[in-house]
Amino acid sequence: MITGRFEPGVPDWVYLPVEVPGGVRELAVRYSYDRPAPPQGVPGNALDIGIFDEQGYGLGNRRGFRGWSGGFRDSFAISRSEATPGYLPGPVNRGTWHIILGPYTVAPQGMNWTVEVTLRFGPPGPAFDPDPAPHRADGRGLAWYRGDMHLHTVHSDGQRTPEELVAGARAAGLDFIVSTEHNTSSANLIWGRHAGPDLLVVDGEEVTTRNGHYVALGLRAGAWIDWRYRAADGAVDRFLGEIHRGGGLAVAAHPFCPFIGCSWKFGYAGFDGVEVWNGPWTADDEVAVKDWDALLVEHARAGRWIPAVANSDAHREPQVIGLPHNVVLAADLERRAVLRGVRSGRLWMAESAAVQLSLAATGGGRSAGIGERLRVGPGQQVAVRLEVGGAVGSVVRLYTDEGQVLETRLPDTGPGVVEWTTTPQVSAYVRAEVRRPEATPTTPDTMVALTNPVFLGQVR
Repeated sequence: MITGRFEPGVPDWVYLPVEVPGGVRELAVRYSYDRPAPPQGVPGNALDIGIFDEQGYGLGNRRGFRGWSGGFRDSFAISRSEATPGYLPGPVNRGTWHIILGPYTVAPQGMNWTVEVTLRFGPPGPAFDPDPAPHRADGRGLAWYRGDMHLHTVHSDGQRTPEELVAGARAAGLDFIVSTEHNTSSANLIWGRHAGPDLLVVDGEEVTTRNGHYVALGLRAGAWIDWRYRAADGAVDRFLGEIHRGGGLAVAAHPFCPFIGCSWKFGYAGFDGVEVWNGPWTADDEVAVKDWDALLVEHARAGRWIPAVANSDAHREPQVIGLPHNVVLAADLERRAVLRGVRSGRLWMAESAAVQLSLAATGGGRSAGIGERLRVGPGQQVAVRLEVGGAVGSVVRLYTDEGQVLETRLPDTGPGVVEWTTTPQVSAYVRAEVRRPEATPTTPDTMVALTNPVFLGQVR
């Protein structure tokens, strides 16, 4: 048993060495800490936990990483055959292992903690047999595919099992999901048991740093992205490079989340997208959309821009899988094709599969859709056409680099069509929002659908 005490200002990560002799079948850990009532307005104690094996715990050491559960579990166990969700099965080899403690918040009174390690001896048991998800499902060729790219199960701080998650995804009418557990790759070892020809499961991770979270989409089997840095450390580019070299994408998650450690501090250079809509519509999302739109204005004429995405971040009931989700144009229901669609911004976002939408701009004998550029002269007239279904009585707003340029109400029955005319000289891009005139606890209305832009004119 190991005991200790943390005071306010303790380092982000503390490593406890554990000497593991030969012949250990299973390593089990249980921990606890006190929770004195903090003064009003000050966070109380919260302590995260994980473990690295004898191969080391240096920054980015994927070989030594053996699991993470944050503050969601008070115990875990690892053996050659199996491990607690969030942890990686495998040999319990002789050597110095390190339990990692992450004092997330420490009350002014300090934090007393206890870690108990149990080593169970015996034959190691059969090796764990990974079953990763296939990279392809039965698609429709070039088509719009619906997917939720930020989801959690019992492999991090969610309460749904993988079986329950895929059942919810199918019920929501999704074609694909991305597994994004906090700081661990354990779920990616078993998704082959739950994917099927009707549902593509893509490996990922929610990289949960102290200066904001980002989701890594499309990781290679067994890949793990380290999270043990802050923005001031200058380490994020190293891990963005790892993601990109593996063919994946990095998306800033819920950038205006008000919780400690969630607010985004890294900027957007090197990232492939920003999650502007996270779960049911809130004031945080409203700010995120405005901030993202400012980035569009900055980059619209340069040809470089960062697409928006929307995800449920669902953890447990009653959080709804697919509220919201992305509708991505991809060459097929295949991992790399879907990622290419996301990276190019060929996607729009919806609160449910009941919503249908198309947005296109036409001029000079050419046409361009969401995420594309209509390359016509600055004075060329451009006709913009938006079609919306499944959102009766909602309000449509069109936005350009000048701000909101049109607002109109959809009919109370059937689909609606909105048409508008502009020129590239006046409008660098056009994008659409569909909102229900129904207040939420923090906003005057509710987002139903949101598009990435159609860009107008030549690149400078």
